[in-house]
Amino acid sequence: MSVITPSRAAALGLAVLAPLTLTACSSESEAASGPVVLTEPTWAGGQANVAVARHLLERELGYDVTVRRMEEKDAWHSVGKGKSDAILEDWGHPDLEQRYVAKKDTVVPAGDNGVTGKIGWYVPDYVIDKHPDLTGWNKLNKYAALFRTEKSGTKGQLLEGSRDFLTHDEALVKNLGLNYQPVYAGSESKQIKEIQRRTAKREPFLTYWWRPHWLAEEADLKEVPLPAHYEGCDEDADTVECGYPQAQLQKFLNKDFSENGGNAAKFLKNFQWSESDQNKVARMISKDGLSPKAAARKWIDENPGTWKVWLWGLKKDD
Repeated sequence: MSVITPSRAAALGLAVLAPLTLTACSSESEAASGPVVLTEPTWAGGQANVAVARHLLERELGYDVTVRRMEEKDAWHSVGKGKSDAILEDWGHPDLEQRYVAKKDTVVPAGDNGVTGKIGWYVPDYVIDKHPDLTGWNKLNKYAALFRTEKSGTKGQLLEGSRDFLTHDEALVKNLGLNYQPVYAGSESKQIKEIQRRTAKREPFLTYWWRPHWLAEEADLKEVPLPAHYEGCDEDADTVECGYPQAQLQKFLNKDFSENGGNAAKFLKNFQWSESDQNKVARMISKDGLSPKAAARKWIDENPGTWKVWLWGLKKDD
């Protein structure tokens, strides 16, 4: 591994144990060196995880932390090749998990981060109020003209974020026979601005979105259910006809870092919070304009009862 990490003590088998068990036997102080390298995704919730973890690693445990912002697949390659140490929010990449966890054995699971993720298609509440029969994907063709835009041509528009997000919407539209055109805003921030613009004018829109996210609550987005997800239904990206799974969002660590990353690795395995906590920090970053560091500091100052559990048994080397 090319990254210099602290003196190592955590065993690989501990990665799936409950948070308090992880550190119950580790009361001795371990010298902190660094840097610890965290991958940061391009969406607000993922940035919130990294901001809080970074601040506590630096302030409470004395580590130097480097953050590398990258798309999900790039993060897997970086951690798998030892260029980064951790992914704190994975939405499900079975192909990459198979490659780096099962085959190459360079990445290990580190438990869930406490947040349940759900990707789907959403419309604002005022669309449902006006069209209460829009109860699922099979009613969408009836309303294709309602969602039509200049960018979608003669078809209804399905607003998307980045092409690098976890999505099989293009295949879904085709395989379900929907008269819609996925249109990519280019990033989460641009997608948010488009949703806010349309919401302010009470214009109809259909969008790929996910929970948890502060905007889903603020814009009062309502899900238009896709066909139910079942195991294996989305393995073939070309023939997929099902929606997205609801799942606990997972953390993954570079195997060497997991085994030898000392208190930093133990802390990241312990890191686990709620959807509400994540939304608070994400909102401060993406809506209120606070820097990730400032948002993390504010949340940390207001919620010691949550994060002190992650540090149980770990001590800063003085």
